[in-house]
Amino acid sequence: MRKFAFYGRVSTEDQQDPTSSKQWQLARAEAILPKGARIAREYFDIGQSRSLPWKRRPEAAALLDDLKNPKRGFDAVVIGEPARAFYGSQFAMTFPILTHHGVALWVPEIGGQVDPGSDAHDLVMSLYGGMSKGERNRIKIRVRSAMEAQAKHEGRFLGGRPPYGYQLVDVGPHPNPGKNARGQRLRQLEPDPVTAPILQRIFTEYVSGLGIGAIAEGLNRDGVPSPSGYDPARNRHRATGRGAWAKSAIRAILANPRYTGREVWNKQRHEEELLDVDDVAAGYTSRMRWNDRSEWIWSSEVTHEALISEEQFEAAQRQRLLGEQRRVPMRSSAKRTYPLASLIYCAELHDDGTPCGRRMTGSWNHGQRFYRCHYPSEYAAAKGRHARTVYLKEADLVPALDAWLLRHFDPKNLDATVAAMAAAQAPDENAAARFEAARRKVAECDRKLANLRKQVEGGDPPSIVLTWIREAEAERARAEAELVVQDESAPLSEDEIRALVRLVRKSLRGLASATPEQKQAMYATMGLQLTYHPEDDTLDVEAALDACTGLRVGGGT
Repeated sequence: MRKFAFYGRVSTEDQQDPTSSKQWQLARAEAILPKGARIAREYFDIGQSRSLPWKRRPEAAALLDDLKNPKRGFDAVVIGEPARAFYGSQFAMTFPILTHHGVALWVPEIGGQVDPGSDAHDLVMSLYGGMSKGERNRIKIRVRSAMEAQAKHEGRFLGGRPPYGYQLVDVGPHPNPGKNARGQRLRQLEPDPVTAPILQRIFTEYVSGLGIGAIAEGLNRDGVPSPSGYDPARNRHRATGRGAWAKSAIRAILANPRYTGREVWNKQRHEEELLDVDDVAAGYTSRMRWNDRSEWIWSSEVTHEALISEEQFEAAQRQRLLGEQRRVPMRSSAKRTYPLASLIYCAELHDDGTPCGRRMTGSWNHGQRFYRCHYPSEYAAAKGRHARTVYLKEADLVPALDAWLLRHFDPKNLDATVAAMAAAQAPDENAAARFEAARRKVAECDRKLANLRKQVEGGDPPSIVLTWIREAEAERARAEAELVVQDESAPLSEDEIRALVRLVRKSLRGLASATPEQKQAMYATMGLQLTYHPEDDTLDVEAALDACTGLRVGGGT
């Protein structure tokens, strides 16, 4: 009996239900199978754009990986819809891989197996790739044209987070019958009674001559929550802001024309860029870019209650333009290397007792190297107990650090160091629990990503959900990395540890006379991590010899 693998794909571009889409694609694929054959494996990508090459689609990539396995369980691949499987020139880049591994490709439009030696078959499949690309472009044009008309002539709210100062209210059923049937409602902006006065205060103070930094400091001083502090649920991408006003938030508010009561669309655009300019086959990635103000689409009529007048908004824009023209470019300074850059963390406590946890950055002051944790004034007011700037002089730190390292790797302390490192490799009773937690986190992220893609399909603009998707993907990547570490870590023998310690000792001998660049390389190789406690002026030091081993050397203060 001949065994096949089925491949299909559905994205959010055409708003199809993944279950029904898979069923009709599978039915078309099964209809062309030879008598007695069956589908042994199924690969179906959900929520993946057709523009992504196969290696960047999870299920398609898994199929390509399985081709290398002699025990893969199938000897042919069947697809139900070529325009969903192949986009542009993807057929020409994928079919040779199938042929190389001796796996046939069956397509309904060919009537069966694709012949590698047939120019006609190659032409037909290339044609469907071009049709797929054209279909996607037509969808983009239709959607953008419809949204432009809705914004300009209807003044319709097109989704996303409402601007600070507004809230969303229900204004009736959705005019699109399909969306109305799914329960979607038409929404409109309405002034938020709590934040609208704050918004008006910002514009009034700015137009009267107050700078954005002074405005932010005043809001923080008066205990006014920032947009992310006032409504964390709709500002999940800024959950770490701790409620402090930043100059960037003030600047974004002052530049938003929707406060004049008109709907404005097309301020930003998705721009596709090559993922790798040296590898066109890797496909494109989408970036958000600001459009010139002349390309913005304004509603012809006022669509919601204005919070400021058009005259006040234009006055703020003129003042912003004058401020940008007054900016003097910063003078470039000589390049300096900070050996412990990105390795020192600040443990200054906030008012709630939690440590800062921010990396301390290099700073050149009075002819000496320092490491500092600096909060701009608008943040410092909200941190309370945390000093605006915490300094640590490198001249007081590096010599003591080098002495600490040399002491641990001195020949007379070799046995104790090796013993400590060996003990650190003792079986971890919590390893299984951490592995299971990481596995659950991966599954949770998969569910979260699926829900976010449903939000996009439900009508929320991708530009708003994009940040959340990236955060979930990053969280999933960290969990997968933890799975790899738990699965591949293996304890070293004492002889291996001893050889490693001697190797490090040999490198440490020249630390005293090493250049900052050499020290930086050595510290990074040793996996140093330092935590500074300004309250008692102490430093916790940890080192992990060779990042691939994960061995702890010990801690010191």
